Amino acid sequence: MTQLHDLRLRLLVQQESERIADSQLDGLDLSVVQARCLCWLALLAEAHEDQASDAERQGDVEQAMSWFADSMRLRDVIQVVGSIEIPLPAALDPDDSGSDGHRDHGSRRGPWVA
Repeated sequence: MTQLHDLRLRLLVQQESERIADSQLDGLDLSVVQARCLCWLALLAEAHEDQASDAERQGDVEQAMSWFADSMRLRDVIQVVGSIEIPLPAALDPDDSGSDGHRDHGSRRGPWVA
């Protein structure tokens, strides 16, 4: 059963990777990848919190704590992924003077990072 799960997960990751590549015809936009990761991680964390609530309602405190701990780890990962600074594309870089041929690739943080 575990092998089937691993195979399914690999297939889903491959499909999502292909969707990202197909949607980025001019090259890979890392900010899009970051945003998609954050969306999926948030959904996964929410699902774990729901599982924790269900387990608690059923009186399975140990399972509830396990689901809750997983959701907290996912929230930590969300913070790490959200804190990754993605360089601005050259066309959008306000610090790109273009006069000396050198570009100062500034960085930005997503709106989800405080």
